Amino acid sequence: MLKINQRFLLRHFLRHAHNKVRVRFAPSPTGHLHLGGLRTALYNFLYARHLGGKFLLRIEDTDQTRLVPGASERLVEDLRWAGIEIDEGPGFEGEVGPYVQSHRREIYSKAIGELLQNGRAYRCFCTERRLDLLRKEALRTRQVPRYDNKCRHLTATETEALLAKGTPHCIRFKLTDHEEPLEDLIYGSVHHNVSDTEGDPVVMKSDQFPTYHFANVVDDHLMGITHVLRGVEWQISTTKHLLLYKAFGWQPPKFGHLPLLVNADGTKLSKRQGDIGIQHFRQRGYFPLALINYVVSAGGGFEHRTNAKQQLLSMQELGEQFQIERVNSHPSRLNPELLDDLNRLEIGKRLSGKESRGELVKQVQDLVKEAYPKHSNLDLAEDHILDVLNWSSQRLTLLQDLTSSKLSFLWVKPLDFQLKELTPQQLNNLLKELHSHQDFAKDPLNVRLKNFAQTEHLKFPLMMKALRAALSGLKEGPGVAEMMEILGKAVTLERLKEAMPQESLNIEQKI
Repeated sequence: MLKINQRFLLRHFLRHAHNKVRVRFAPSPTGHLHLGGLRTALYNFLYARHLGGKFLLRIEDTDQTRLVPGASERLVEDLRWAGIEIDEGPGFEGEVGPYVQSHRREIYSKAIGELLQNGRAYRCFCTERRLDLLRKEALRTRQVPRYDNKCRHLTATETEALLAKGTPHCIRFKLTDHEEPLEDLIYGSVHHNVSDTEGDPVVMKSDQFPTYHFANVVDDHLMGITHVLRGVEWQISTTKHLLLYKAFGWQPPKFGHLPLLVNADGTKLSKRQGDIGIQHFRQRGYFPLALINYVVSAGGGFEHRTNAKQQLLSMQELGEQFQIERVNSHPSRLNPELLDDLNRLEIGKRLSGKESRGELVKQVQDLVKEAYPKHSNLDLAEDHILDVLNWSSQRLTLLQDLTSSKLSFLWVKPLDFQLKELTPQQLNNLLKELHSHQDFAKDPLNVRLKNFAQTEHLKFPLMMKALRAALSGLKEGPGVAEMMEILGKAVTLERLKEAMPQESLNIEQKI
């Protein structure tokens, strides 16, 4: 294995060896992946795929106080569920790891040593009490709290004396003026001079963990990142990062900042909302491609089609069509109704493929078994489920909707019910009538049933009540004709036959 200094020097020049796009998604493992994080990961992934590059995952866990056990594993699982393939990252192949920041502390220490040596960083011995007093004084005088750079002016002798006494300290980076504007891939020319508003930032904390800003720059350089696409909330910090690149003499990547993702009413998405986590959408039953198309519909990045029919694009199609120049620079509004439409499109798309259709049937079977664990008389035949799915694909939003109590008749067959309100001959006549009926839709069925009741001298309401009980065992629910349409001809006839008394079966004619 290479010694740490050799490895650092090797990676120091690695970035310039890459002639392909390399992007990264670098979340902190502090909770669940949410829509904003998914959008950032997705746009990085699509940009890489569009240009034949690589998508890296890096776990930024330098703030050890906020870590959530298992969060990293859930992040990876959510990304893969969404169809975002990780080319390099924790648990994946790659030559520039480790891809978890807490495993890269030697690398950061080496980089800090370089900044201390070239005079671009210094040791700060200010106590928390002093820093707190500075903050309070700034607030009292209605100024923005900032560090006053006191320790920047310590002499070498003073610094050595404090180190000899074992005085706790952190490392701060010397901010300088940055006159060149940032050429943002999405916002164009942007200028923030952080030295006007901030004191020298901490780059290495007293616990020997780097801050986000420092580790982010070191890792992006050593991992060969060519383009950084992240949320616009980081735009003001990018000047600070550019100064760090300059201090090391490194070529910075290109930056593009994604606009805020907001609710339909324009309010900012918040992690406190219970309905923006990816787990929420997964548990509700939304499909990944529907969620992906939902996210990109708000943020742009694709050619705008006026009066075009809503489409559900595959991940490959999204990658082929993605253009960073078309990403919106204004806040991206989400439209929840569109997500429902897209999910119905995905159900239809899955029904059209042989393999995906089988997976859909299995999913429905599992959902029904979970919804009705105490019933042994469930109707889970593949043909029946496919009939139900075809009926529901343009009516229902989620597969879970099929297990609602009002649709329990789809799955739970009546037990030991006998249809005695009709004579044996009337029952056989009804079976023949329904069997000969080609258009098994609600309206024509209603007409046929009314005509049948009139022909057989039956009271229509009583006949329908009896048929409802035979088909579902329920007293309420959809109309009988609609129930027959949903069940389909084969299941309707089967259930009516099962409800026929023995004497009716004895005279039943083959139909």
